[in-house]
Amino acid sequence: MRLIFAGTPQIAVPSLTALAERHDIVAVVTQPDARGKRGRDLHPSPVKAYAQEQGWPVLTPSRASDPDFIAQIAALDADIAAVVAYGQILRTDLLDATRLGWVNLHFSLLPAWRGAAPVQRSLMAGDEITGVSAFVLDEGMDTGPVIGSMSERVRRDDTAGSLLERLAEAGAPLLVQAIEAYGAGQATPMPQVEDGVSHAAKLSRDDAHVRWDRPAHVVDRQIRGCTPAPGAWTTLPDGASMKLGPVRERADLPATVPGQVTAHDGSVTVGTGGHPVELGWVQPAGKGQVEAGAWWRGARFGDAAVLGDA
Repeated sequence: MRLIFAGTPQIAVPSLTALAERHDIVAVVTQPDARGKRGRDLHPSPVKAYAQEQGWPVLTPSRASDPDFIAQIAALDADIAAVVAYGQILRTDLLDATRLGWVNLHFSLLPAWRGAAPVQRSLMAGDEITGVSAFVLDEGMDTGPVIGSMSERVRRDDTAGSLLERLAEAGAPLLVQAIEAYGAGQATPMPQVEDGVSHAAKLSRDDAHVRWDRPAHVVDRQIRGCTPAPGAWTTLPDGASMKLGPVRERADLPATVPGQVTAHDGSVTVGTGGHPVELGWVQPAGKGQVEAGAWWRGARFGDAAVLGDA
């Protein structure tokens, strides 16, 4: 089939690679180049960089609803379009610009976790099972009929980054199968049920702010769900901020004051609303990541130091 692919981050590349092995990629659509952390140089998205290496035409509209862009898509005479983490809302005029529409790979078992941050929200909620869904886009937010899905067990040490990477690899062949079955008229997309709908709004900085008075398992889930982005963080006794890597629950240790830092034989723990958690890596503002023990030895805040807002 003549296929358009729309995606932006690295997690979209496995699906693009898998589709290109079996279909004719007539164009790749991705977000415009973004500025780096220092705000000077523009950098292409991972999908654009990969597409350029393969010699595929690349389109980077600032607004996917722009009439000129929709006309470009229609002129490609594509059979179908595939979408993986593109990052823009696609309106009806654009969805109608290919013969069979647009099929999206979403990183949840729909109708659970519709929205921008399904994996992050799933981890923070403590889900034991997640997965991916291939569905036909409509104008709703991840509300279209589902062609196929597959489940994946959440591992105890999963972060949003590791789970997304795993789902991206596992979801690529599912997307290929769904598009081929749908294109051949061998699949009947099934409307989503209304029971079990949940929403996954994009994570804000406040979502990543650790509240130490919450139970240890909630703190653990929050930090893993915010790793690597936006990055869980807390405030230090001097008012500065510090990012936190994944922690380990320490049910073998007695409860302490929420946020209170304690050193134990080379490890560093922090009190929560239940038992303490052991810090892994930390990253003080303006500095690189460092093992928590090394940070604490140099911090010199004292034994009664308390992190964040209890």
